[in-house]
Amino acid sequence: MGGGLPNFLLVWILVLALLCYCHKIGKLIDKGTTRLFAILPVICIFLVLPLYISVFNLRALSSFFLSWLANFKLLLFALDQGPLSPQPVPLSLPHFIALACLPIKIQQNPPPNLSPHSQELVNVNDNQDLEKLVNVEDNDTPSQEVPRKGLSTPLKYFIKFLLLVLFGYMYTKEEYIHSKIIFLVYVIHIYIGLEFILAMVGAVARAFLGIELEPQFDEPYLASSLQDFWGKRWNLMVTSVLHPAVFNPVRSLFSRFMTKKWTLLPAAIASFLVSGIMHELIFYHIGRRKPTWEVTCFFLLHGVCLTIEIVIKRELNCSWGLPRVVAAPLVVGFVVATAVWLFMPTVVRCKIDVEARMEIIAFINFVKGVYIYLKNVL
Repeated sequence: MGGGLPNFLLVWILVLALLCYCHKIGKLIDKGTTRLFAILPVICIFLVLPLYISVFNLRALSSFFLSWLANFKLLLFALDQGPLSPQPVPLSLPHFIALACLPIKIQQNPPPNLSPHSQELVNVNDNQDLEKLVNVEDNDTPSQEVPRKGLSTPLKYFIKFLLLVLFGYMYTKEEYIHSKIIFLVYVIHIYIGLEFILAMVGAVARAFLGIELEPQFDEPYLASSLQDFWGKRWNLMVTSVLHPAVFNPVRSLFSRFMTKKWTLLPAAIASFLVSGIMHELIFYHIGRRKPTWEVTCFFLLHGVCLTIEIVIKRELNCSWGLPRVVAAPLVVGFVVATAVWLFMPTVVRCKIDVEARMEIIAFINFVKGVYIYLKNVL
């Protein structure tokens, strides 16, 4: 499919050109079917573009950024909804491109040092979200608004970096460590690695655009329930896209057949189903293997368990829960156990674990080499 970094650059030059086209379409064509048909070719191209990138990690990230996030945002944009269609202030071209193709979301409570355009844009979004919060009837909706905490502290990132270094050392001694422990370590490695990558992308976007961003993760290992884990803590950029693109439409559809109180159950399951299918697409891009649908089963299982959790709370009229010190290990343990069962086999089959281990070992060897060089010079 082509080779190396030049191909990656060509793909993203095409992406920038197509997003410029979409931005212009938004000015020329009103929302609705006509705008959707004008943008649909771009969506189709974004579904296949990652296949033309041969570098493993760049292909994986491009698949997530383009085939999933950008496509869902463009679908919402066709209907004049979502992050690409703030009202009444239209997005500038740089903001449109960044919000379309990167896993970022403008923070709703910005500091006072933002540019006038960014401040006005955020105030508009803040009014929309405030209205949304006021109109929400169900406090246990799986996709509630994200706490406005900003990005994680440097200390937390430093601790997680040290964990990655420790994991790298363990990988170099893999023959002395039980395989299940290595497998468990890699599950944690996936989370920390993903958080680091998204945080770096967010930091670059924040520096260039002069806007404050919502956190992509909110310490998911502290989740007190599955609702808390998936709706408020894990990969929040995906949650912010699935809510308007899948959850809200499905809930509106089912409101014709059942009371509004219960429509969030099929909406939640539909959101998890779509998430599973999009993960299958990403893994297809990464490994170029036909899906076995284990990943979809993982997300459907969690969707079903989350809806059961909602039903139990409602039937028992529970406003309380287990203490976080008890609930968090149970929730994380369930997520990790089901991930090892249904999610990780696809990761192994696509050799993502091998690539990640090689990368972190190479990084550690690089640091060792720099240390030895400086020691000899000094």
